[in-house]
Amino acid sequence: MLFTRNTASAKREHLQNLISDGDLHQFPGAFNPLCARLIERKGFDGIYISGAALSADLCLPDIGIATLTEFTDRGRQIARATDLPAIIDVDTGFGEPMSAARTIRLMEEAGLSGCHIEDQVMPKRCGHLDGKELVDAATMIQRLRAASEARLDRNFCLIARCDARAVEGLDKAIERMKAYIDAGADMIFPEALENEKEFEAVRAAIDAPLLANMTEFGKSRLLNKAELKNLGYNAVIYPVTTLRLAMGEVDRGLDAILRDGDQNNILGCMQHRRDLYELLRYEDYNRYDRELFNFELNDTPQS
Repeated sequence: MLFTRNTASAKREHLQNLISDGDLHQFPGAFNPLCARLIERKGFDGIYISGAALSADLCLPDIGIATLTEFTDRGRQIARATDLPAIIDVDTGFGEPMSAARTIRLMEEAGLSGCHIEDQVMPKRCGHLDGKELVDAATMIQRLRAASEARLDRNFCLIARCDARAVEGLDKAIERMKAYIDAGADMIFPEALENEKEFEAVRAAIDAPLLANMTEFGKSRLLNKAELKNLGYNAVIYPVTTLRLAMGEVDRGLDAILRDGDQNNILGCMQHRRDLYELLRYEDYNRYDRELFNFELNDTPQS
């Protein structure tokens, strides 16, 4: 409630400025609103909401089982907690072109600043796994045109994710990317490129902002921010990093409790209560409450 000052429209305009300013901007994944608050406090440029992380948080694999409602609800929860622009993964758009158009409207209403739609068939697969299947380029173009035309705010950033590199090869993937720009995409997300030369080839071929995915344990080496900037990329996402960090510490902490019988040896691994309260702006809420109810009732009867 007390977190944000920027409107959804202002955040979308800011995102468009970021992706066109020639710099490289970092968007760590937030798996909940509290994580988004910490990302903002650390000074990052934006928030990314991963479909894989969202599904995993629901204890589901990233194969399109989580619903549009679940994505919209989580996107709204995260976007409202931060002044940073938030980009959300919407898989294949939750259906064919008309469904993709509805998805865009719902994401706009939820306060998101942008989303990416991919060219896989449903049920989809994680972009860095083998065995992906694609829709034909014409079907993806229909999705993107419907999504683009559905926008009420033209600053809502429509990103086309292309999974074709692993299925059809780099040249065919680049052909698709060019067609996706013509269909209305503001930005291209080339998924699962295998090395720096491929990142460079995409940059040379595509006259539009580009987004890089630096997910752990994937197809490509984890490139540094400076490397990606030199390659000409405009944004980089770290989709599941924060969730993996959190679950790694939970795993180790639970083992310690089983082993030791208490938490004394893992207190240093935890976020302290004072740090949590500061992140939540606990005292700001208390101050707001005191200022809101600082009046006295007048017991004098009114005529």
